[in-house]
Amino acid sequence: MNQKIKLIWDFRGPDALQIAKHHVIHLEEYTAAHQLENNATGVEKKSDLYSIAFLIVSKEEMPEVRDALKPHRGEFCD
Repeated sequence: MNQKIKLIWDFRGPDALQIAKHHVIHLEEYTAAHQLENNATGVEKKSDLYSIAFLIVSKEEMPEVRDALKPHRGEFCD
């Protein structure tokens, strides 16, 4: 089975949710331009002042995407 990794960008402050939503647009553009397959993007609101944008990639794709997009952190998906 192909293991998935969730690459995460953290945004803090009163505009965190809007910034995270905008960041996802760029993540989707990147996945389309680099023809990445079976990827998911999204936003999670953690609190009024903290939101994240994420991109789920395969373990094989992760090094290239990580080096190009510089996520703040990552975690294995279940």
